[in-house]
Amino acid sequence: MDDFEAKDKVNPPKPNSVLFTGSSSFVKWTTMESDLAPIPVLNRSFGGSVYADVDYWVQRNVINYKPAAVVVYAGDNDLAAPGKNTPPDAHRTTPEEVAQEVRQFVTSVHAKLPATTIYVVSIKPSYLRWDVWPDMKHANDLIQADIKKEKNVQYIDVATPMFGGADKPPRDLFVEDGLHPTAKLYAMWTSIMKPILMKYAPKGSSMSQRPDRPDPRAAFGFMPAHS
Repeated sequence: MDDFEAKDKVNPPKPNSVLFTGSSSFVKWTTMESDLAPIPVLNRSFGGSVYADVDYWVQRNVINYKPAAVVVYAGDNDLAAPGKNTPPDAHRTTPEEVAQEVRQFVTSVHAKLPATTIYVVSIKPSYLRWDVWPDMKHANDLIQADIKKEKNVQYIDVATPMFGGADKPPRDLFVEDGLHPTAKLYAMWTSIMKPILMKYAPKGSSMSQRPDRPDPRAAFGFMPAHS
């Protein structure tokens, strides 16, 4: 948080930004700003975080920026299988606990910023953590059900499109570690998120791309009938 605040002093964030927070899948999205342009993006995600961390830092990492909208991705690390050095009796986070942490995040943000829309991104499947995908899917179901009851909260499902109708996502969506996204997966996420978030772009902006950069929606079947 100190590093973020130091950067803010040198390069103050634009007002009414769409703030991204969460874990390393967002941290490593180094092309986020250009992929989502002209949406005013502010990436304040931090590696290794779980929802409890996002909740803990919500004032400094989210509320202080007074964003127009918040996009959060976490839950992946929360439900990861314990490592080899983890004590056998160590508590393992449950899908129900992850859903509770999401509710806490929403409550905390809306207590100070009631009109700000929160976009909760689904937990993604991965090869490294395929053994806990059932728990992740269960957490996604719980989160999605909770969000339907909330005002100014929206669920963004990036998990289902990753399967493409198959039993497992394509291996080329992940880098060598089997966990973090490749450029291909980030292009897919762009195709899903950008149309949703374009309402926060400056007036008069469009989804059109530069001639040397095709619209990423076309590759994943998200092109609207009239684009």
